[in-house]
Amino acid sequence: MLDERKCWEAVLERDASQNGRFYFGVVTTGVYCRPSCPARRPRRENVRFYEAPEAAERDGLRACLRCRPRETDSALGAQMAELCDFIRSSALLGEPPTLEVLCRRAGMTPFRLQRVFRAVVGMTPRQYLQASRFEALKQNLRKGESVTDAIYESGFGSSSRVYEQTGERLGMTPAEYRAGGRGLAISSVSFESPVGRLMVAATDRGLCFVQFGDSHEELLARLRSEYPEAMIEASETSERPEPAFPAPLDRYVEALRKHLAGEQPHLDLPVAVRATAFEQKVWSYLQSIPYGEVRSYSAVAEAIGQPAAVRAVARACAANRVAVVIPCHRVIRANGDLGGYRWGLERKRGLLAGEARHP
Repeated sequence: MLDERKCWEAVLERDASQNGRFYFGVVTTGVYCRPSCPARRPRRENVRFYEAPEAAERDGLRACLRCRPRETDSALGAQMAELCDFIRSSALLGEPPTLEVLCRRAGMTPFRLQRVFRAVVGMTPRQYLQASRFEALKQNLRKGESVTDAIYESGFGSSSRVYEQTGERLGMTPAEYRAGGRGLAISSVSFESPVGRLMVAATDRGLCFVQFGDSHEELLARLRSEYPEAMIEASETSERPEPAFPAPLDRYVEALRKHLAGEQPHLDLPVAVRATAFEQKVWSYLQSIPYGEVRSYSAVAEAIGQPAAVRAVARACAANRVAVVIPCHRVIRANGDLGGYRWGLERKRGLLAGEARHP
């Protein structure tokens, strides 16, 4: 039996994670839809819930032409995966496909292709093309290729386009990334926080690593794995960290310490980490969630203009490498469950409880 209260909440939040679990019909319009349907929300008294499309059709309802509830998520997923492969291979050849080519290949109108692609992949085809090129660039740089060769073999038409975005995409220049951070100076310190040991690391551009762990050694190994050739200066303390390290880092540490103690609710610290365009969009919104408040994954997806990209939002939260500064702990499931957290649910629970104690 369906829990109609939870079903209605999912419809209100356009929760794509509930697609396929139930369908809702609107008796005044005579259509039935997926929970994530972007159409205008109906009145509650006009809504009926069904476990399968056949049940809705027996009541005389027809499938919605916007969300197409008869099309399986797996079929659309397979189709978009094939399209992603085509975009990647074309990008590496320096011949990026036009939207018209993609539409013919998928058998969809431009509007429908953009909407389905964003819902399944979490970004537009154009953004995916750029992300694919940067991923190829990182792989070519890791192979030891020259920066110029790596740029052109990754499908970029000019090096200027790459350098315009490296601060956001790589967190360092292509040459620095190719060398695993060689020549890059990173200062770090780990200390005990209210929810366990925290390591904070930064370059001269901003924070590049803020993560929880069980020990200083574990966190340092994780940092060195991220930047294997960088010059890392690490210190450890069990007490309140004193500013015995470069000036920018001591300001970051002090701000984080006060934030975790409830003395500085708002954080505005520079971040220098690699990210896709979609991750940047999600992380930027997370930083706007007020201290002490939470949002559901579906609410975040809707806020960034991609209501069907709930799973992609969850993946972006899991990819966060600067805990607390990008507050992914403030995102929970629509039903109130905490959901996931890469540093453990107990820490997530502790962070939220700490913020609740200091409104």
